[in-house]
Amino acid sequence: MKSTDKAAIELNHVSYSDEDLDIIKDISGFLSEGKITTFVGPSGAGKTTIFRLLNGLISPTKGDIYLFGKNIQTMEPTALRRTVGIALQDATMLRGSVYKNLAMPKTLQNQELEKEEAAHLLTQVGLDASFLHRDVTDLSGGQRQKVSIARTLVNRPKVLLLDEITSSLDRVSTSDIEQLIQHINQKFSVTIAWITHNLEQALHIGDDTWVMMNGELVEAGRKDLLKNPADSRVQEFVKGEWQ
Repeated sequence: MKSTDKAAIELNHVSYSDEDLDIIKDISGFLSEGKITTFVGPSGAGKTTIFRLLNGLISPTKGDIYLFGKNIQTMEPTALRRTVGIALQDATMLRGSVYKNLAMPKTLQNQELEKEEAAHLLTQVGLDASFLHRDVTDLSGGQRQKVSIARTLVNRPKVLLLDEITSSLDRVSTSDIEQLIQHINQKFSVTIAWITHNLEQALHIGDDTWVMMNGELVEAGRKDLLKNPADSRVQEFVKGEWQ
């Protein structure tokens, strides 16, 4: 990220504690609008907690988070979650058809998703319109993840949070999802934050990267910092020596 980049999301001295446990510790930084920012770091670093803060599922103990210049604490929760979509590793599905799952965001708003729009969303994620009537139990892992992403796109989010969405997929499905996310980013200028444990993936698909450890933002910048990190802890992490 560069100082000239426009911020889609900005964190200003954000901390989060659960009872006596400090999970996020005084983080300041921003996600560049229209870019893909990867979040890397060891397990327990606080990456998923950051996403829950960005999506408004939890609130900071201290500090402020701004979405396109507006403090998210002042935003109506459903409006925030329409703007900041999230897709998770397990791609949780409702029982029933693909259409029922795609329609869920509209159903929660007491609205109806037109079949034509649902079919268009499927084509956007590389699935044929015939998938609309399939039962989700008949889908492969990669197909389920594509449906999950399509469902997130129903609200036309400006920011998309992806939490380890390819970690349980095979190589071919992973490559499909990576290409899909890059397509969504480029075609719709969606700002994307992606948690990944795979450093090669972070270098391949990201523009910028955040390296988190023990609830702290240790390094942030263009993705190439992973090739030559300045911080000794990050050097150990990228070499697989972090304890």
